Amino acid sequence: MQLSVSGSPTQKFTIGLLRGAAGALIFGIPMLMTMELWFLGFSMSRQRLLLLLLVNIPLLVVLAHRIGFERTFTLREAVRDATIAYGLGIVTSAAVLSLLGILTVDMPANEWLGKVALQSVPASIGAMLGRSQLGGSDPDEDEEGDEEPEPELTTGYFGELFMMGIGALFLGLNVAPTEEIILISYKMTPWHSLAAILVSIALMHGFVYAVAFRGTHQLDEKTPNWHALVRFTLPGYVVTSLISLYVLWTFGRLDDTGWTQVMMSMVVLNFPGAVGAASARLVL
Repeated sequence: MQLSVSGSPTQKFTIGLLRGAAGALIFGIPMLMTMELWFLGFSMSRQRLLLLLLVNIPLLVVLAHRIGFERTFTLREAVRDATIAYGLGIVTSAAVLSLLGILTVDMPANEWLGKVALQSVPASIGAMLGRSQLGGSDPDEDEEGDEEPEPELTTGYFGELFMMGIGALFLGLNVAPTEEIILISYKMTPWHSLAAILVSIALMHGFVYAVAFRGTHQLDEKTPNWHALVRFTLPGYVVTSLISLYVLWTFGRLDDTGWTQVMMSMVVLNFPGAVGAASARLVL
């Protein structure tokens, strides 16, 4: 059974809010139940946390334009949806952390703020994903043909790379705080790291151009096979690497660490980050 979204703009927007809250919960649960993130919300540098919160704002504005709670046509509307998504992320994070007993009345206010603020970043992105992943079309409109379907949004080259960065950031936030990233980076040999790089690039390319996922990109018959690899996949891996370094730095994983170990940690985080980047091209 599919819920119809026909009706007044207020009704449609309300349903969009409910989908956003559901998206914040579904996509945020893994991080809301990760112990390392609870501690980081209290212990991490407040300057780095503030920077992460500020970086999230333009990401949400771009996502709002593409997959917001309703079709947006102006910057003001996109900013409005981004603000609502941030609010949903904050409320959802605070509610779940309180329910799980992570936030208690005897905690100092700065610990409350730190934990909720950190969790609100992935939760707000999840709220935006609620429309594209949990939304649906109005069957009445499809049958009657009273309204024309919404035009597909086209994304330029740098827009594609930007979306890949968002996907890498979202999955990177899931696993970067965990101790396993550092442990794996110490256990890997240079041959392991080389294999991880090649597999990550192969996954990025295969997800988008080889397997029949929804949203898969089709190359023109006249386009050489290497074109997409050089133009999109390899630059996408570079973007993923930069995002991985930023996330590791944000969580203090690169402090007092040699360059070799920094690169190894980046390669490890690039593995899930590459999957997130490729997925973003399909679903965003």
